[in-house]
Amino acid sequence: MTSKKDVMESHGIKDHYNWVPDFVYGGIDGAVTTFAVVAGVEGASLSLPIILVLGFANLFADGFSMAVGKYQSDKSEQELFDKIKRTEYEHLKSKPEHEREEIVEIMEGYGFKGKDLERAVEIICSNDDVWVDLMMRNEFNMTEEGVEPLKGGVITFVSFVTIGFIPLLGYVFGIGGENAFAVTIGMTLFALFIVGTVKARFSVRHWFLSGLETASIGGVAAGIAYYVGYLLRGLMV
Repeated sequence: MTSKKDVMESHGIKDHYNWVPDFVYGGIDGAVTTFAVVAGVEGASLSLPIILVLGFANLFADGFSMAVGKYQSDKSEQELFDKIKRTEYEHLKSKPEHEREEIVEIMEGYGFKGKDLERAVEIICSNDDVWVDLMMRNEFNMTEEGVEPLKGGVITFVSFVTIGFIPLLGYVFGIGGENAFAVTIGMTLFALFIVGTVKARFSVRHWFLSGLETASIGGVAAGIAYYVGYLLRGLMV
């Protein structure tokens, strides 16, 4: 019996984990949050050591939190998928006629009629893997396409820390001297713009608009943090 996986591979379709979306969104979150922390500290006119302490604390703590959240979310999704899938396989054995009728309804929804409908249903129901896959997609709107919780969590963390380190570059290496914050603004917004253009691969938006939107979000977040820091600077001793 030919499985769904065999059919996919015979057509050159690989069901594997795609790391790029997790890297993009982890990087955006890392850059925006660290940039906001730096901007807030700058707004409060605090010293370089405080910028570095708060910046690195945010970088690794938030990065870990986001990675764990990604892992748990994907793992829960995968466990739910597996549970429902097992139930569907059991239903094929315990109530095959009922499950067959559901396939008939699904294929009628695709416009199959008469002998074409009968043949389509016969072909689908001759392969349990295809049968269950069609049920999962149409009855539960669920697919299993490259979800790997551990890899997703690791990539998210690496991306968060790597891209999120950019707002701290100027302070760590003394780039720009007294104008380190201005340099940080330029580097971070540019990095966010580049990441935003990559994000456009997963949407129908133009790459330039996607990059501009991502950079703008980072700029707005940093602006809010800077203003809040400025307003509260008098509280710092």
